[in-house]
Amino acid sequence: MRFIENAVMTVAELMCAAAVTAPKGRGVNLLYVDIFTGDRKDRVAEFMIEIGREKNIPFFIRDGKNVIDSPVVVFIGTKIAPRNVPNCGFCGALNCIDSVKKGFYCAYAIGDLGIAVGSAVSVAADHRIDNRIMFSFGKAAIEGRFIPEEIKVGYGIPLSVSGKSIFFDRK
Repeated sequence: MRFIENAVMTVAELMCAAAVTAPKGRGVNLLYVDIFTGDRKDRVAEFMIEIGREKNIPFFIRDGKNVIDSPVVVFIGTKIAPRNVPNCGFCGALNCIDSVKKGFYCAYAIGDLGIAVGSAVSVAADHRIDNRIMFSFGKAAIEGRFIPEEIKVGYGIPLSVSGKSIFFDRK
């Protein structure tokens, strides 16, 4: 049904817009959004399954199968760059200079990512498109270099329309 495919892609695009326009610390946008479909999506799914088998992580295998069964996956990730907020230390370092030296991830970047993901999935929910936030897709997309190298943390959000959500009652 072509109209369902069109609806899912439209919602994926709206999700990306919601993520990009979500509030950000100090107004700095470090987000990266992308839409995975077809062979590109399936290559990430296959890599997820491979990671699951090699490292004995069953949920990577389960999630990879869900991605194969989903027509679209929205990826939302972030670069990691300190915001130079005085007297912060939320990342665990003394300050941003110390954070960079220690290789810590800026708490604002991670927080902004969470807000963006929440904004995106609310769009999917508002349009009654089944979805699931997947660390496993994000990790595989980053590890497999399916997205730009400067993106260090991200999540995949597969979308599906069916009589029953494929993302629940999973084994």
